[in-house]
Amino acid sequence: MDEETFAFGSFSLIPAQRVLFEDGKPLRLGSRALDILVALVERSGETISKQELIARAWPETIVEEAALRVHVAAVRKVLGDGRPGRRYIANNPGRGYTFIAPVTRENAASSTAAPDGKAKAGSLPGPLTRIVGRDEIIAALTTQLVRRRFLTIVGPGGIGKTTVAVAVADRARASYKDGAWFVGLASLSDPELVPSAFGAALGIHPSGGDHTRALAAWLADKTALLVLDSCEHVIDAAAALAEALLKAAPGVSILTTSREPLRAEGETLHRLAALELPSGSVDLAAEALCYSAVQLFNERATAATDEFEMSESDVPAVLEICRRLDGIPLALELAAARVGVFGVRDLAAHLDDRFRLLTAGRRTALPRHQTLGAALDWSYQLLPEEERAALRRLSVFAGEFPLEAAIAVAADPGSPNIVDHVANLVGKSLVAADPRGDAAQYRLLDTTRLYTFEKLQSSGEFKEIARRHAEYYCAVFAPAEAESESRPQAEWLAIYGRHLANVRAGLDWAFSPDGDPQIGAALTVAVVPLWVQLSLLGESRQRVEQALAVLEADDPTTTRRRMQLSAALGWSLMYGVGRARETGPAWATTLALAERLDDRAYRLRALWSLCIDQFNNGDLRAALEFARRFAGLAANSSDAIDLMMADRLLATAHHYFGDQREARHHIDRALAQLAVLAQQQIVRVRFDMRVSTHYFQARILWLQGFVERALRVVGRNIEEGNAIGQALSFCSVLGQGACPIAFWAGDLDTAERYGTMLLDHTTRHPIRLWHVWARCFIGLVIAKRGDIDAGLRALRGGLQQAGEAKFLPRFLPLLGELAACLGNAGEIALGLETVDEALLRCKARDERWYLPELLRIKGELILLQNAAGAAAAAEEHFRAALDWAHRQDALSWELRTATSLARLWRNQYRPAEARDVLRPVYDRFTEGLMTTDLKQAKNLLEQLS
Repeated sequence: MDEETFAFGSFSLIPAQRVLFEDGKPLRLGSRALDILVALVERSGETISKQELIARAWPETIVEEAALRVHVAAVRKVLGDGRPGRRYIANNPGRGYTFIAPVTRENAASSTAAPDGKAKAGSLPGPLTRIVGRDEIIAALTTQLVRRRFLTIVGPGGIGKTTVAVAVADRARASYKDGAWFVGLASLSDPELVPSAFGAALGIHPSGGDHTRALAAWLADKTALLVLDSCEHVIDAAAALAEALLKAAPGVSILTTSREPLRAEGETLHRLAALELPSGSVDLAAEALCYSAVQLFNERATAATDEFEMSESDVPAVLEICRRLDGIPLALELAAARVGVFGVRDLAAHLDDRFRLLTAGRRTALPRHQTLGAALDWSYQLLPEEERAALRRLSVFAGEFPLEAAIAVAADPGSPNIVDHVANLVGKSLVAADPRGDAAQYRLLDTTRLYTFEKLQSSGEFKEIARRHAEYYCAVFAPAEAESESRPQAEWLAIYGRHLANVRAGLDWAFSPDGDPQIGAALTVAVVPLWVQLSLLGESRQRVEQALAVLEADDPTTTRRRMQLSAALGWSLMYGVGRARETGPAWATTLALAERLDDRAYRLRALWSLCIDQFNNGDLRAALEFARRFAGLAANSSDAIDLMMADRLLATAHHYFGDQREARHHIDRALAQLAVLAQQQIVRVRFDMRVSTHYFQARILWLQGFVERALRVVGRNIEEGNAIGQALSFCSVLGQGACPIAFWAGDLDTAERYGTMLLDHTTRHPIRLWHVWARCFIGLVIAKRGDIDAGLRALRGGLQQAGEAKFLPRFLPLLGELAACLGNAGEIALGLETVDEALLRCKARDERWYLPELLRIKGELILLQNAAGAAAAAEEHFRAALDWAHRQDALSWELRTATSLARLWRNQYRPAEARDVLRPVYDRFTEGLMTTDLKQAKNLLEQLS
């Protein structure tokens, strides 16, 4: 009895057999995806709810809608849904899915019968599984083969050369009336047997024994396609035969597969790439399944283990497996076969042991395809000994390397042959080459590197090669610090950032029991600028402490290196990975060693950093003293950068002390020096001096009442901070300048945008303290918009998470605004307690720049409390705030306080006094008249008149 078949497009579906065909070929589709497809096709044109589809595919299991989306995505992928001319499944938001393509019903026998019952000539093997991720290249190579006649598919073992070649031949054979013939050469051990193996495959048995001549004669009048598979171990014989046949038979085309080119006349090459992988992070299973490497792994894992279904939680592990295996199909299939034993997470965690783990290939596969180790053994054993040695030595590189690195590390002294060896290894698909850029870059695939690294370790050469490798990168990074100021940041990172993986490998060896810690210490010192530029401060601290631990403190030969490492430790601690009190001792050690060596450059760095450290720890007088010592040492310098840095440091000190007039004097001098220095990069203290000078300029301008100028500086500051690309500097651009100034100006939309920008930035570049600050700031904006409860939760939670860091200057405005929000939420006593705590801190530390605003906030809280004598007490605080703001030349704080005092006096029926206190302050503003504070002041003045 014929079984019912549903036909749509080029597909036919037989539910009773649970099979889906495309053009008569069976397709692989998971059982649940097939259930969903059957349900949709049986009721084509109807919208089927998600709940009904889930019940159909998971009748006894409760699953989330995300599982349904994953399997619908799998169905769409198999059908090619979304390609031009293909549209099958529509999603109706909130309702379900509809199969929208025309469907016809017929019987299975008619849908699967051969059109004429004739077998085509040829000997192509049929595919046992669906080919994944190769549709476009198969189509392109089919077209190219017909035009070129002689095409070789080249690639490393396991990448799928044979699979693609057979698929191309199958698609192209309609163009060859005498058929397509497959000749597998893998089992041959003698190159002289290639022609006879070819003849046997075509059924030609010459009587005289000259197989090549017999083949040429037989093919002379034929139109046929010949596939020579696995030519690498008999490559000379295969190349000679291909040339002879192409010359003798003009209607013949030849398609070969090999791990290296045949280098025969007329040959066209295609180097087969690995399957596609996502370049960034992917969270959803449906999104991950858009990439062919993930599709292949998922299909083969599902086939090997009925229970396997890739969930959202599996996605990171699956991506790790696919990336670590370089998207190589054979490796992915071997890994998928082990999912039922280990699960995807354990499998991903144990990939370093992949040669013992991935051993479950098909019993019917070629021996070299049954285990991952066997696949690489095949390629390795085919190499001459000199190329084996070169490949072993190149395995010391982690990631990419230039040719000069290969020469320095892998060549025998006096031997010029390493260049040829590298070229040959590239040709044999054992080393990957990227010719883009000024100099070609090379790398070993991860699996090849692990395999040959084991060979290197067992060869007795490892220690010497690892030493050369570490010494080479010491030399590479020797000019890095000096060039950080002479090259644009993007260019500098392009040069040095690509070496990070190799630096880590070099340091791992240097500090290992068989390594050389002196080389490790030298490399650590040289690489510190890169860690800082990439904001890898935790890694920098760990490596620096590791290097310091191996240097003898009383050894005079290590003094300079200990000074450099102490400075590096200080930077790592200062910029995000240590407690504030841990930083000072590192810089004190740096200063003492610099004075012992009379090293002026490191004395300046140490004085600068000790000044910043005192800012962070709250001793502003000590900070000012270090700033003056820095300025005194720089005064006799002819270096404009030193002079600019001195003014920048003094401007910062006076800004925090609350002397904005003196701060403005020094910041303007620093900016004048920056103009002379044009666009030169200034990163002597591990963050960009240009952007940091501008955000302090913006703060000072805003406090002095130049609101619009401050906002313009902020806009430019964000652009230059983005352009520089240094993560730490950009944090300060947003947190020290853009966020607070937009908030103070009353532009909550812009403030929220800047806060979100900082939160996203510190998520991509994990800089914990600024991330916490951003969360607090966004909470503050939420509260200011009117959602007091949600804003307070975020603000309090962030400050609690900040711990001791909440006493840094950057957190002070958050504490003041927290007090104000508490008052608005009715928690007035707690608000007064918070503001009193902040006032005590300001007085104890002489941190006066925010003092006027704290006094004003306290006055407003006293008025809210409405106790006896509240008005008089509030007035006293407002008068004190006005006095401090006026002395500090902080016109913006003066306006806020004058507005609060004028409002109090208006409510006490003292309009003349209210006008007299507010009008002179308001009239001193020359810009920013549409900002919130100035509009409120203007409205109040109009009421008073």
